[in-house]
Amino acid sequence: MTRLSLRALTLTALVLLTGCASSMQSSGAPPPTTLEKIQASKTITLGYRESSVPFSYVDSNKQPIGYSVDLCNAVVDDLRRELKLPDLQSKWVPVTVENRVTAVLNGTVDLECGSTTNTLSRQEQVDFSLTTFITGASLLAMPGTDASGDLSGIRIAVIPGTTTETIIRDVINRAGASSRAQIVAVKDHADGLAALVNKTADVYASDRAILIGLAMASPDPRQFALLDRFLSYEPYGLMLRRGDPAFRLSVNRALARLYRSGDVLHVYARWFGQWGPPSAITVGMYAIEGLPE
Repeated sequence: MTRLSLRALTLTALVLLTGCASSMQSSGAPPPTTLEKIQASKTITLGYRESSVPFSYVDSNKQPIGYSVDLCNAVVDDLRRELKLPDLQSKWVPVTVENRVTAVLNGTVDLECGSTTNTLSRQEQVDFSLTTFITGASLLAMPGTDASGDLSGIRIAVIPGTTTETIIRDVINRAGASSRAQIVAVKDHADGLAALVNKTADVYASDRAILIGLAMASPDPRQFALLDRFLSYEPYGLMLRRGDPAFRLSVNRALARLYRSGDVLHVYARWFGQWGPPSAITVGMYAIEGLPE
């Protein structure tokens, strides 16, 4: 083989190797970030719950409303300015307790605007925004119901897959064989209230703020009694995908501005004003999470 033909063969091999490398890089290119996806489609997809009053539910026209929905709308307003997309559209997608994490994982929704508790086990799969609300698991019942002590002999309605279910099972397990408490699975908050009215359960267990909202939104709030029991600490956050720090920063920047400015108090008053001013814990949360720019 001549020196000229050897050089030509070497150049050909280099070209082929370069082409293969380029092909591998293009096929293994990382997926677009959430902000890139939003910029390309001019749409952000938001998940909402249908009956998580007063955080995320639907009005008479089946449109999503609530405290968490308002916070997400504030995030969208900030993204319009940050991304210079005045025509950015919001696409609302209903999610349930069962599929809300999966909807975030598989990209069905970019941001979940519900009443999801930020837990370490959930952080193994998804990420969370700054804290948006602090509450705790409690019990709703009909007036006169006795659910003191270890809940022995009580029929407890609860949504499977929630942090509240885990808490209730822990209470029952700690009581041991002496407890005859029975868990009644319900699919959503509406079913939980129905279980009380229909007497298929003695108490409905969920986050205290949600229970108050459900009772206040019912035709006759006086038919329910909120028991004086706190069973847990539940910090809420907006749920988003892990490994997307730029989008998480944009969400947190919007929330921090809302907290720092005090505008969040107007959002609070809209959905919780009938219960009086925010508690010291809530005010403290807004102050702590109102991070400086």
